Amino acid sequence: MSQSSTEILIRNFENRDMPLLGELYQSVIANENAIFWWVGDEDNWGNVYCAFEDGKMIAKGQVSIINVVPPGRSTENNHSIYINLKTIPERENDIDLLDNVYQYLYIRANQLKETLPQEYGTILCVGNDSAEIANNQFFIQKGYLHLNSLYGMNRDLNEPIPELKLQEEFQFSFWKMETSDEEKDYLDIDAEIWPDTPIGLNRLSENKNNKLWTSMVIRQKDAIVGGLMAWQGADHGVIEDVFVREPWRKRGIAKYLLTQALKYLKANQLQSASLMVLTTNKSALALYESVGFCADKEEVRYFTELN
Repeated sequence: MSQSSTEILIRNFENRDMPLLGELYQSVIANENAIFWWVGDEDNWGNVYCAFEDGKMIAKGQVSIINVVPPGRSTENNHSIYINLKTIPERENDIDLLDNVYQYLYIRANQLKETLPQEYGTILCVGNDSAEIANNQFFIQKGYLHLNSLYGMNRDLNEPIPELKLQEEFQFSFWKMETSDEEKDYLDIDAEIWPDTPIGLNRLSENKNNKLWTSMVIRQKDAIVGGLMAWQGADHGVIEDVFVREPWRKRGIAKYLLTQALKYLKANQLQSASLMVLTTNKSALALYESVGFCADKEEVRYFTELN
């Protein structure tokens, strides 16, 4: 379905487009669970493409490398690049508009793919709220397949936070990862925990740039046995990469870490905290619910092979 009556200009985002971007953002998030990526710093604008018609921004798309497989992993693993593509609500069924912006994103995704270690494949992915039916259908019609689904969970930080104790052989600390060796130590553990979706150095660096970013870890002597990251999103706290290594599971470590993260975010005057969890990960769901998180939305992700 095409609704284009005048010529549409598609180009990279520029600083002068910021007011128009704000208007597009407000129209998209009128659907409160819509997933809209912000454009980031200027060095990211080469990954952002905007469509203009009659002086109005009617669509924006961008791509980002999300997971990079580290050296030495099975060649069955894939890097992942993600797309975010949004239109103003009245054009969400405009297939021609979506497709025109998508072509720019696809070309850019292939350029990004060439920067990644070539011994692994790369998948191109998209994640939308389950209620973004038209956008999801566009990617399904392009041949994208279901990858996974995640619950977005939220926690009111004004509610009481459990007081827990750590077993004596464990030590809790904040870990700022201030050296490249420390970052490598973290990335090695991350790839051990999530071999299919390791975070990679670029995304770790992006996370560290977030307001109030910190990581928290629990050690047994010199060994890191569990950890997580926390920071401030737009107006709420974010918790990511909650992990406990295999030999140390079922000992209350993750629950303790979560309570410390909640206290940290609350101490910084935030009112709520959010995290994401696979809908199929029943043990993680039960853990998060045990410290007061409730699922309030669902993100559905799709993928295609990037050839």
